[in-house]
Amino acid sequence: MNALLRTITTGVKSLLLQKMRAALAALGIFIGTTTVIWLVAMGEGVSHRAQEQILELGAKNIIVRSVEPNSSQDNANSRVKKFGLLRKDHERIVATIPGIRDAIPMRETRMELRVENRSADSKLVGCSEEHLQMNQLEIARGRWLTPRDRGKKVVVLADQTATRLFRHQNPLGKSIWVGSEFYIVIGQTKPRTASAAIGGSLDARDYNLDAYIPLQTFRDRIGDRVLTRSSGQQFTGEIVELSQITVSVDDVDNVDETAAIIESLLKKFHKTEDYAVVVPKELLAQAARTRAMFNILLVIIAGISLLVGGIGIMNIMLATVTERTREIGIRRAIGAKRRDIIQQFLTETLVLTGTGGLLGVLCGLMCGPLFRGIRAAVTAISPDALPPIIYTLEPRIAPWSIGLSLFISLGTGLIFGLYPARRAAMMNPIEALRHE
Repeated sequence: MNALLRTITTGVKSLLLQKMRAALAALGIFIGTTTVIWLVAMGEGVSHRAQEQILELGAKNIIVRSVEPNSSQDNANSRVKKFGLLRKDHERIVATIPGIRDAIPMRETRMELRVENRSADSKLVGCSEEHLQMNQLEIARGRWLTPRDRGKKVVVLADQTATRLFRHQNPLGKSIWVGSEFYIVIGQTKPRTASAAIGGSLDARDYNLDAYIPLQTFRDRIGDRVLTRSSGQQFTGEIVELSQITVSVDDVDNVDETAAIIESLLKKFHKTEDYAVVVPKELLAQAARTRAMFNILLVIIAGISLLVGGIGIMNIMLATVTERTREIGIRRAIGAKRRDIIQQFLTETLVLTGTGGLLGVLCGLMCGPLFRGIRAAVTAISPDALPPIIYTLEPRIAPWSIGLSLFISLGTGLIFGLYPARRAAMMNPIEALRHE
């Protein structure tokens, strides 16, 4: 133990004789170690956010969406396209598929809302009373839709929709134009984080720009046909009865089987594939696989940085061996063995890489505060400079990345320090003493 301490002490003293050289050698390892932790933390943050959004869909839920087909003979000669889920599809799912706890239909379309001289381009959602809980929405003021509201001209505004129409006034009880009719505002939802696109059929969704009306009201007042005047008297648009049906099952183990039955049922009544069946449980597994591959890629990239740092350390240690040739000769002449010389230079290399690795870990642990500080500074200068996902992203440091980065840094020192140490040990003591 005493011999090891003496070796470490001697190594540290030798390194301190060339402070700048030692600092530059450790810098490469420091950067590599920090990079490993930071990249993995960012990857974990992105992955965690994606999995949160998938979980919001519900592990026991099956999302059935209307999807506009790429081509359809029925739509070939018509500027108004008819596609998607039907109300009969909802009735068939409820009536024929066992093990279903609930099946919640929804219809949505773009609609301009107006009040006095202000307007908001909003997504009008025709939904049932269960929509609030299903999408993790919360009421900020007023109330949500109830069974008594079915068929009535009432609306619940999302946070930003209410702000655009009423600024900071209380919208409850006031009338707004929804299309060509007046609706009474009965509630307002709290801000909710936008969801990113998940899967090929679930687009990104900003819940803060929605407006919610009873599904029966949507059918009676808006209808299934949504037309847009394109030029002159020509109209384009779409006919969709339901945009989505969210099916909840009793047991998560039955999700895959139920999804397959729903898909088989829809194929019987749809000529084209104008629907998509998405199982959040499958998306979770896919997200986990993607995260694993993403982390491997990031570790490889960061490992390259450590490799470059290791080459720099080997280069510096080779130069150190050359400079200390006479010292090596003297030590061999007074009885030092080859293993003592190897131990000495390996210790110095490990001190360098260990110091760089520990400092890199400390800097890596500051990933969260530094990221938030940089984000706040950039936002203060230019609010729209960063993509939306950056504002909701939070780095998550993975404990395994700390151990891995330290292991790689010390391993780099061991591997790249072995050759200079062996070269020093294999010197002829007499020739080493003659070196000037």
